[in-house]
Amino acid sequence: MATAKKAAPAKKAAPAKKAAAPAKKAAAPAKKAAAPAAKKAAPAKKAAAPAKKRTPNAAFMKEMTPSPLLAAIIGDKALPRTEVTKKVWEYIKKHGLQDAAQKTMINADAKLKEIFKKAQVSMFEMTKLINSHLK
Repeated sequence: MATAKKAAPAKKAAPAKKAAAPAKKAAAPAKKAAAPAAKKAAPAKKAAAPAKKRTPNAAFMKEMTPSPLLAAIIGDKALPRTEVTKKVWEYIKKHGLQDAAQKTMINADAKLKEIFKKAQVSMFEMTKLINSHLK
């Protein structure tokens, strides 16, 4: 008899699960309807964020005097580090010194070889080597 009692509640529990399943299906479209409303609200928050202006880092904007070797490439006028890097890139592109096969490498000509102390450097190493020529 004990087994008969255990079997009876199992039969009653099964229809309850079936009844709960349609309720979940009905709730699913409600979630889909709420999702587009949330997507519409998100762009409004993004529009408010760009109103805050970004301030430049004072260390990058401080004008630095180039060494005589670097002045032969970018000029002898004091410039911020960011402008020095831009001027060096202008020189590299003007003279075609970027390696054709590996774009991250720069082939040094006679002027750049005095600064870099190597025939070829990576663009990431370049700024480190240039900074030693700024005061």
